[in-house]
Amino acid sequence: MGSKYTKRYTEEFKRDAIALVDSSGKTVTAVARELGISSESLRGWYRRAKADRGEGAPSELTTAEREELKRLRRQNAEQAKTIEVLRKAAVFFAKESDR
Repeated sequence: MGSKYTKRYTEEFKRDAIALVDSSGKTVTAVARELGISSESLRGWYRRAKADRGEGAPSELTTAEREELKRLRRQNAEQAKTIEVLRKAAVFFAKESDR
C-alpha cells in the first residue's frame, strides 16, 4: 500500500527532469530510477510538457486548457446554483401573487 505522505516536487525539479529525458536519450523509466522518483510521475510530467509544446496527442489538453476547463466547470456550478435559487424565488413569488 502507498504511504499517506505524497512528496511534492518543485516546478524547477520537474523541468530539469523533463530536460534530462529529452537530452540524455534515456527512457523515462531510466531517468526516473536515476533521480529516485516514480516513473509514473515523470511520465505524467513529460506527457504534460509535450502537450504544452504542441507535441502531444491531438485530444490531449495543454496545462492552460486544463486550467480553463477547471475554471469554466467551477463557474458553471456556481451559475447552476444561482439559477436554482432564482427558480425557487420565482415559484415562491408566483404563489404569493396568486393570494
